[in-house]
Amino acid sequence: MKKLILFVWVFFVVGIMPMMAQDIPTLLKEGVQLERSQKEIEALEKYKLVLGQEPTNITALIRAAELSTMLAAFNEKDTKSKQLFLSSAGAYAVRAYSANPKNADAAYVMSLTQAKLADIQPDNKKLIECVRNSKIYADEALAINPTHAKANFTVGKWHMEMANLNMVKKAAVKLMYGGLPEGSIDSAIVFLEKARTYDPYFVNTYLELAKIYDQLHQPTKVIEVLTKMVKLPTRKTEDISLKAVGAKMLAAAQ
Repeated sequence: MKKLILFVWVFFVVGIMPMMAQDIPTLLKEGVQLERSQKEIEALEKYKLVLGQEPTNITALIRAAELSTMLAAFNEKDTKSKQLFLSSAGAYAVRAYSANPKNADAAYVMSLTQAKLADIQPDNKKLIECVRNSKIYADEALAINPTHAKANFTVGKWHMEMANLNMVKKAAVKLMYGGLPEGSIDSAIVFLEKARTYDPYFVNTYLELAKIYDQLHQPTKVIEVLTKMVKLPTRKTEDISLKAVGAKMLAAAQ
């Protein structure tokens, strides 16, 4: 009788376990579908389930890093939540890069998270280190895949921010921390235009390009870029607010 009970129990466990744990390809597919529906929180949970079964799954780590970064931006007014999401994003990125440092997406999320972590660094030395690291990892991503749209976007935005850093701040950074690599508006445009070519649906690129062309007093280009931007499909929740900013800029430029 005991043997029969044991047999039934083992049969039950063996039969029920596959139903309890979804297979990884299905979870990844569901995560992608949720992202396409702008359900980023739910998508992140799917990727976490994948990592619970396979901690080094690079696809899940990359998506978890990028989504956590995006969700941090949704919590600007909640400092604690923002820091938690960014810390998690950084941890996912490090794990992805450690799993495969030759993966362009892994290098990109390292660059992305370093750039965002710079925003919450209370220590200026660590902030400068994050800014430097962001450029280093973006360059790595482009060395692996020169047509990586988001890495081109990151380098372009980096050049824009460095070029717009005022002389007083540049002098202070150089004096205290040895300075940062030089950035240029021309380089920013080159990389951002590349990003637009390689992924014409990445909304972020259009807004940054429009800001540069506005800074350079080129209204025709501002209007051209923003007219295309506001017509782009919404692929992520973030796009809604970005396109709203673009629409206001476009109205002011016309």
